[in-house]
Amino acid sequence: MSQPMRILLQTTIPPTEDDWGIDRFSLLRDYLSSLKNDRGHPLTEVVARDRDEDTNGNDVILGHLANTDFDQLWLFAVDVGDGLTEQDCAGINAFRQRGGGIFAARDHQDLGSSLCKLTGVCHAIGASHFFHSQNLEPDANRHCADDRDTPTISWPNYHTGRNGDYQRIIPVEPIHELLHCPTSPQGMIEYFPAHPHEGSVGVPPGEASTQAIAMGTSLVTQQTFNLAVAFDRTTDRWGNRLGRAVSASTFHHFCDYNWNPAMGCPSFVTEPIGEGMLAEPQALANIHTYVRNLVYWLAPEKQR
Repeated sequence: MSQPMRILLQTTIPPTEDDWGIDRFSLLRDYLSSLKNDRGHPLTEVVARDRDEDTNGNDVILGHLANTDFDQLWLFAVDVGDGLTEQDCAGINAFRQRGGGIFAARDHQDLGSSLCKLTGVCHAIGASHFFHSQNLEPDANRHCADDRDTPTISWPNYHTGRNGDYQRIIPVEPIHELLHCPTSPQGMIEYFPAHPHEGSVGVPPGEASTQAIAMGTSLVTQQTFNLAVAFDRTTDRWGNRLGRAVSASTFHHFCDYNWNPAMGCPSFVTEPIGEGMLAEPQALANIHTYVRNLVYWLAPEKQR
């Protein structure tokens, strides 16, 4: 890669101090910005922003994303259903058609359910996210609370530990390259940050080039569930080579509070915090490796 990867980190809400705005992903932003390629040159250029609407209510960048010089979109869906417009979705759709990589993360219940509005070649990305009131998990036996410590939050809400702790993941065979970690004794990533109520993702029907790559385990019910789903490149019916994509069960794998709880959180977060991420260096090193892997894997074909 001769030129830095242009990455857009974006939330689906306008700037809001007491919420999961983009400022709460500052450690991710700074880590991405610090990455170097094998020649010692900057690997990325990062723009981090919250939603910014024009006079018609569309985001000023997302609706025209395919016409920008961004290579990747890391979309943190922190809304309750109203975070994307039809034009925003069309812009994201066109971006993937011109080879752009997409990372899309949500959280519990209906948090981030605007992802269900994604259309066209991005429809499957939205369909990989299961929510409480739309696009439910196919297994009706899972339509019940897993996290029982916060009754105000309903399913899907898989409990993998306290914010600030880490969870041991279950890599799905065959091990996906996104989980490769040469510095780990096992040669693969072992830990993700934990969260008391993670959302749900899965492989939509008919998606042959898509796979779940890692699973988590509930500390309450011992139920396993998917942490991430990876969409490899395919060619659409118009001959466009589509960019890769990844869907994540929760944006908490990537926000400041879950990497270092001393960074703080919105006032509505009241669950007890953990210290595992601070006490176990390998846990933070693992999520850093995963982030770096995502940058390379989501790169457009011309840059790989």
